[in-house]
Amino acid sequence: MTPRELLIAGSQELGLVLSIEQVNSFFAYLSELKKWNKKINLTAITEERDTVIKHLLDSLSYLKAFTPAPGLKLLDMGSGAGFPAIPLKIAAPDIFITMVESVKKKTSFLRHVVRTLPLEAVEIIDKRMEELPDSSHSSFDIVTARAFAEMPAALGHGVQFLKPGGLMILSRGPEETIAEQELIKTGVKVDQRLEFTLPYSDYKRAIWVFKKTG
Repeated sequence: MTPRELLIAGSQELGLVLSIEQVNSFFAYLSELKKWNKKINLTAITEERDTVIKHLLDSLSYLKAFTPAPGLKLLDMGSGAGFPAIPLKIAAPDIFITMVESVKKKTSFLRHVVRTLPLEAVEIIDKRMEELPDSSHSSFDIVTARAFAEMPAALGHGVQFLKPGGLMILSRGPEETIAEQELIKTGVKVDQRLEFTLPYSDYKRAIWVFKKTG
């Protein structure tokens, strides 16, 4: 199975049907990632099959947790090389994405990808989460994080940016748990927990979906 076939078939297993244009955008993204990764450290995963599974399909698995809608606002914390935010934007072009990444070399890459693909309704902020202005509090429908801190810290950083009833979505290893007192402290409840194996792999993941109650 070629990497393109793997992306198409894997996406279908996740319940997604990608257009030819979307598939082309994904591989244009991976092409730029490969080029830039030679200059700056963006990912340790370099084999194309692994990149499709562990980066693209893993990012698209977030769509198990929410239904995209036009105008929905999503904040991605610690975006790094753009996972899951850029794959989510390619798959659901009507949502508005804000990526927060404090490493300037990585935000340079993100801006390059956004121009190259091109992607609209994307904002890139090169700051730490704690440096974001108060005006951005309570203004997002969804906050995502992939490789950003432990769950309690991720919740503590992210929940303040959610609207009441908004969702925080974290992708983790299936062994991770969180204490009830951490949920109470941050003002969230567990909306759902989805455990699964990424298509065409033995890579086990758990998606935690927290709803802001306060």
